[in-house]
Amino acid sequence: DDDMFSSVFCENSEKLINVHLFVLAAKYYSLSNLGVCTPLEDVLEALKGNNQEATGIKPDEFMNNKKSHEVHVMSELVDSIANYCGVKQVIDIGSGKGYLSSFLSMQYNLKVYGIDSSNSNTSSAHERNRKLKKHWRAYQSRGRANLKSQRSEKANDRPVESEIKCKTISEEFFSNTNSLQSQDQVIMQDLVPSCGFTEMTTSENRTETEADLVAQTQSHESKLSEEILAILNVLPADAVEVFSSSYCNRGELCEEEKVQRKITSLKTKARKSSESNLYFPLTSYITAETELSDIITDLEDCMMVGLHTCGDLAANTLRIFTAKPEIKAVCSVGCCYHLLSEQFEYQEECCDKVWGFPMCQYLKDKGWCCGRNARMSACLALERVAVGQMLPTESLFYRAVLQVIIEEIYGVTKSDRHVGKTFSKSSSFIDYVRRSLKKLELDDSKLPDSCIMDYYEKYKHRMNELEAFNMLKVVLAPCIEVLILLDRLCYLKEQENIAWSGLVKLFDPVKSPRCYAVIALKKQAC
Repeated sequence: DDDMFSSVFCENSEKLINVHLFVLAAKYYSLSNLGVCTPLEDVLEALKGNNQEATGIKPDEFMNNKKSHEVHVMSELVDSIANYCGVKQVIDIGSGKGYLSSFLSMQYNLKVYGIDSSNSNTSSAHERNRKLKKHWRAYQSRGRANLKSQRSEKANDRPVESEIKCKTISEEFFSNTNSLQSQDQVIMQDLVPSCGFTEMTTSENRTETEADLVAQTQSHESKLSEEILAILNVLPADAVEVFSSSYCNRGELCEEEKVQRKITSLKTKARKSSESNLYFPLTSYITAETELSDIITDLEDCMMVGLHTCGDLAANTLRIFTAKPEIKAVCSVGCCYHLLSEQFEYQEECCDKVWGFPMCQYLKDKGWCCGRNARMSACLALERVAVGQMLPTESLFYRAVLQVIIEEIYGVTKSDRHVGKTFSKSSSFIDYVRRSLKKLELDDSKLPDSCIMDYYEKYKHRMNELEAFNMLKVVLAPCIEVLILLDRLCYLKEQENIAWSGLVKLFDPVKSPRCYAVIALKKQAC
């Protein structure tokens, strides 16, 4: 209640007078305490269909721990949403180097377009994807071995069933499975021996003559190509050219060799054609007005995803989703709140501009504004601090004293340039100041070392104050993040074409502090 927390600040001076109550109030208004989030387990259960068990591949084979955690959790959810909506195309906005995109494509056989504004990121994504495809078969084989091992362990805990019963269950399961992906998993794990593709045929087909097999192969080339594609799953980086000798000297080949060479040719064609089912990194700057069909020529019914979309990009992702009928679902995890544009921050009259905050009509009517300092605070990680990963107090102190110097010595109060990660490259405070002034394009020759150290000595006794102040900002961070996330959720709730929308905590906040996803599904057309 507002009354309960009214004594946190002094009524006259508006200064903080009750730290304990301040912390309680911040916790009270945090997202985890408000009860507005939908548990991830509930979402996955609601989306669950007849999806089959994956091959057990883990992304930590080729990503760091944080990225592996994010990709593993989010890719499972995205695949479930895509299956529920009946789409195979995914558009990854702000895809960066393609960690999520490539995994969605290779692990879940989704057709993914990754769009990023940075050419260097797109180039890195191409190169990373090329290398990853070369090793993917090894990852798949290892994953299948792990999965079979897990199944064996589970089977050992249950009574042994007869081979006939197991075979009946397996055949019944295969006959009732409709998707190519499910067929592929059953075939690869249980039914296909090493001798070749023709073992997929039924007992009736096995009695056919070799000549019949040749005729059947020739007449159903496209069908075989699709079936082979389902088995191949993921391709190596460089597809082999079509084996041209399969068309030569047919009269001199026995029928079995003809069939085998035809199959070899079709496999190679399937490899080439299925390149279109992999991951496509693209470079484009996305705004709320972006026409995806101008970027993606074969745009079809799809879903949009974004893993840590920066600043306004998260808001624009939701706007594009609501505006385009072909986009059936969205799953967006935002970040970099400090880069959001705010409609009411500077009270500028700019009716045509699309702002990152606020999005919902309720906050627009209130003229709500956070301000840059509050948005910067929203980026802090309370959960990490709580487990001992303290704030970088010294670097923050360096940055604070630097700001005093450039204001008092150079008269600069605002700059479009950034200091960046200068602290980690600096050997001392003097070195830090000089490196920073060069980045800001300010003349450091007018500033002797002694003057720099005078500023350091003047303020160093206040370092504890700075640390305490930043700890209060960390405590308040979840409350500001709540405001931004609920604004996005309310925007979706205001749209008439949305069947369901919610906030879902996807990640461990210690591993990945920006852990909440905004998810929405469109109403199905009648």
